[in-house]
Amino acid sequence: MYKVLIADDENIVIDALKFIIEKSFPEQCIIECANSGRKVIEQAEYFRPDIVFMDIQMPGINGIEAMREIRSTNENIIFIVVSAYVKFDYAKDAIDIGVLEYINKPIDREEITKTLKKAMNRVDLNRTKRSEDLANKEKLEIVTPIIENGFIYTLLYQNHEEGDLTNFKTLLGIETDAGYMMGLQFGELGSRGRMENAIGTSVRLQKEYGRIKDAIKSFFTCCVGAMMGNMIVVFVPAEIPDAESEYETRIAIIEQARKMIRELKKLFDARFRIGIGTFHPMDSLAESYNEAMRSLSYNFSDSVVHANDMPILCNYEEDYPVETETSLFKAIEEGNLNRSMFFCRSFFDWMLDRHEQNVMDVKLKVLEFVLKAESIGFESGGMVYRFNMRSEYLGSIMGMQTYDQLYEWFSGKISNVCHNILTKKEESTVDIIKNAKTYIEQNYAKDLILDDVSKELMISPYYFSKLFKKRTGSTFIEYVTNIRIERAKELLRNTTKSIKEICMEVGYADANYFSRAFKKNVGVTPSEYKDSKEA
Repeated sequence: MYKVLIADDENIVIDALKFIIEKSFPEQCIIECANSGRKVIEQAEYFRPDIVFMDIQMPGINGIEAMREIRSTNENIIFIVVSAYVKFDYAKDAIDIGVLEYINKPIDREEITKTLKKAMNRVDLNRTKRSEDLANKEKLEIVTPIIENGFIYTLLYQNHEEGDLTNFKTLLGIETDAGYMMGLQFGELGSRGRMENAIGTSVRLQKEYGRIKDAIKSFFTCCVGAMMGNMIVVFVPAEIPDAESEYETRIAIIEQARKMIRELKKLFDARFRIGIGTFHPMDSLAESYNEAMRSLSYNFSDSVVHANDMPILCNYEEDYPVETETSLFKAIEEGNLNRSMFFCRSFFDWMLDRHEQNVMDVKLKVLEFVLKAESIGFESGGMVYRFNMRSEYLGSIMGMQTYDQLYEWFSGKISNVCHNILTKKEESTVDIIKNAKTYIEQNYAKDLILDDVSKELMISPYYFSKLFKKRTGSTFIEYVTNIRIERAKELLRNTTKSIKEICMEVGYADANYFSRAFKKNVGVTPSEYKDSKEA
């Protein structure tokens, strides 16, 4: 159905146009009429026509001005000018407004019908585009939270391949390579100012996650992670401020966070607190997250705590290589031997360059680093702790006569930790893939999806998808399809079951889809394959 508005100061023209439209397009058009510029503007506001037949010379506001006014509130409306004046008098104005056709009076039925049909086609195209845009927007609303959560997971755990961050940034429209993390915590106010009933509140607010996410995004341009217990992690992409503007930027962030907390409390009847980390490049945003978490654990009385407002826990001498130390332990956590050795050497060289004469201090620092590295190994499960395993450490380093001996011992211990962590990760990965394959082989005949397997393995779907592709060389769908097709081939060769029976037995509900998948993978249809084996 099309809404058509006829605007002309002559009733005979209105009646003629109405008659032609109703005769040529019966029951396809709803028609309204207006005989002045003011009335056509008013009717366009409430009638919202698809197509307007407009006379230019009308009492009061002329047709050109009326079209401009209507166009300002309805960009998709289609204008057809019907006028006794020659085209070139108003050609420029009509082009600017976007008039579809310019018809001279007296009107011709065939020309009106042809032009209206053209306008209807344009309306159909606009409606189709609008429908597609809405469908795409709806899909984006479903997919974007998954992408955002995967992005945050990648930022925190640094478990990604080269190019992953770039792909995430492109999908989410992020242009900066830095930002900061926030941790939003919720619960009920306890008697001592601490957050209580975390489980009860998280259960109650789980169904409100969408509204909470929308509220967060109304205050910050950000990526919002999934609800984990009574915590939501938020990444705010932003350029790192310079030293002069750091304080003002921090105050603005805190004030915005306070406004957000007040709004959340009002909307959801719960207590909310937020910890805010400092700005970091994307490859070290895990530190910003840790700062946000420490902020939450430090101050229980304030609803917003910024990492830079906490007491400084450690001051370093001016030239101490904090970044080298941080990078070393980050590489150890990852089990990255090459990077660990690089930063190990860099830190050792700095000690010799600044403190070569302080032999005991260098030895103590080496011992400190080895003990901390091994603690990381214990926590990762890559090393087994034994109470007396370090009994010879102190005596060994005290007896060393040269820095070469000390570095060899130092790098050897770090290398051993990395090796153990990496081995544990490899073993864990092998177990995950082995268990995944077993589960798939036992359940391929069911309506199996990736989420089912990742849930069975107790890991995130995103991480499982990346890990599975990396270890098997196939996507999850490709792997399942291959198993189903191989089983189908076996049944086609060795049984008298029908194609439909085999289709159902290997996990396909639609025989046509099964046939297409089979031909795509094997090169022939199931029937052709069966006939070839029987021949």
